[in-house]
This record gives sequence, C-alpha cells and structure tokens, in this order.
Amino acid sequence: MREHLVREEQVFREHYFHARDGLRLYGRRYGSDGIGRDEKTPIVCLPGLTRNSRDFHRLAAFLASPDGGAYPVVTLDYRGRGQSERDSDKSRYAIAVEAGDVIAACAHFGMSKATFIGTSRGGLILHHLIMSAPALIARVVLNDIGPVIEIDGLLRIRDYLNDPASPSNWAEAPSFLQRVHGADFPTLRPQDWREMAEAIYRDEGGVPIADFDPEIAAQLQGLTSEAVLPSLWPQFEAFAGVPMMVVRGEYSRLLSESSVREMARRHPGLVAVTAPGQGHAPLLHLNGLRNEIAAFIQG
Repeated sequence: MREHLVREEQVFREHYFHARDGLRLYGRRYGSDGIGRDEKTPIVCLPGLTRNSRDFHRLAAFLASPDGGAYPVVTLDYRGRGQSERDSDKSRYAIAVEAGDVIAACAHFGMSKATFIGTSRGGLILHHLIMSAPALIARVVLNDIGPVIEIDGLLRIRDYLNDPASPSNWAEAPSFLQRVHGADFPTLRPQDWREMAEAIYRDEGGVPIADFDPEIAAQLQGLTSEAVLPSLWPQFEAFAGVPMMVVRGEYSRLLSESSVREMARRHPGLVAVTAPGQGHAPLLHLNGLRNEIAAFIQG
C-alpha cells in the first residue's frame, strides 16, 4: 500500500487484493481506518463500464472529510480497468463476475454492510448484488442508471468507446473530451474537463491512453438499434426497504424521466435528483450534488 495526499488534503491508501479466481484487483480507501470498528457505515463507489476509481476522487474525498460526514470510503477498479489486472478470458468482463469482485473487495476491506454508489455499470452490478448478496447493501445511490436502459444511450456509448480517435498529448486531452461530450455537458468548466481527462486516461510515454482493456468496449460493437434490452424490474423491486437515491443527468440518453417516475412509483421514498447541465453519467461532486448525496447518506 502507498499513501497519497490529494487536492482536498485528504489521504487515501492504495490496496491490491485478489478476486476469487486469483486476478489482482485495485481499490482506494479514503478516510478512517475504522471500517468494521466504528459506527460509520462505509461507502463503496462503483464506476461505469470503462471507468475507474479516479472518477470518484473528489466525491470520495468530500464524503471522507468532516464536511461530508467523515465516512470511510472505498473506490474500486473493476478487472481490466485502471490498476486492476486485465483478464485473459475476455468473457469474464461480465456483470456477474464483477459483482463477485465487489464481494471480494468488501471482504478485503472488512465490510459486512455498506452504502453503495453505483454509476451506470456500477448500478447494474448493484441490481445483481441485491439478488446474490442483499445483506451487503445498506443504502444505494444509482447514478444515471435504472432497471430500463434506453437503447439510444447505449448506442452512443458504443460509438464513442469504439471510435479510434484519441488525443495525441495531455494538453489536447481536455479539449478532445469536450468535443466528444460537450453537447451533453454544456456547463463543465475547463478544470472539469482536465479532471475528466486525468480520470479516463493513463500516461504512456507522455501520451494519454484510455485506461481500460479495449476488449471491454469491443463487446458493444455488435449492438444495433433493433436490440431488445431486458428490463431489471424484478431485481429493482428486491431493493424494497433499502433507502435509495437516483441521480439523473438532465441530458441523459440512458435513463429516461419516465423510468425515474416508474422507479419512484415502485419504490416509495425514493429520492430523485436531477444533475443540471449534465448528461451520462453525471459528475457527482458538481453543482451541489455531493451535498445532496451526503444528506441522503446521513439521513
């Protein structure tokens, strides 16, 4: 483990541990060492399809700070993303396998129950965990994901993940991302695009490279507009009794407003929040979202 100081002057530790099949995985722990020893329920942050633990850096640092509730927070890299090992068996880039990796991470960090924040793919993993390991889940924040995935949004993800264009240097990376995603995120500032670039890319000889196994994006190449995506309403209804918040990006193409209304109908007490000026998937530390998430968790 190595210790780091982050911009918010909050310390996190890097952890390496192993999945059930022996693959080496990576996670960060922010805040208290007291997981399992104090009264604070830890928080686990699960990223999107090709994203990693760095996406949650600012949110995790806030939630681990006194202003955010001083929670122990864990952020994870799934297999094939970030600093986790790539899988030689590409078929194992699958939600059920990744859910098992989350269970392994909880065991490594000594967590018997946690609040989970799941962005996109992370929320789908939570729909699996509520069926396979329901005792782990104390509260849930779903970030721009629900039981119904809009095909147009998934096709959009397919297209930009499989586009061969990429920035040629770090100076170009923020403006490159703004060209690709700016229509869906019109309110992001230059600093936000820089931080997004730092989260998405790793450095290879001074060149930013997307920090995931390309085979993960390749899985979407066969997707067409005629695809019928199964809904997850039975899994969603298994969250009955679990406090839940859903964040939807104002310009989201993946999670519709009608789906959020139906989620609220089926899950009384659901806290539904719109992320203004953001698409899929919202950056959760911006525009007061982090305070709303902290209030929900403390509630």
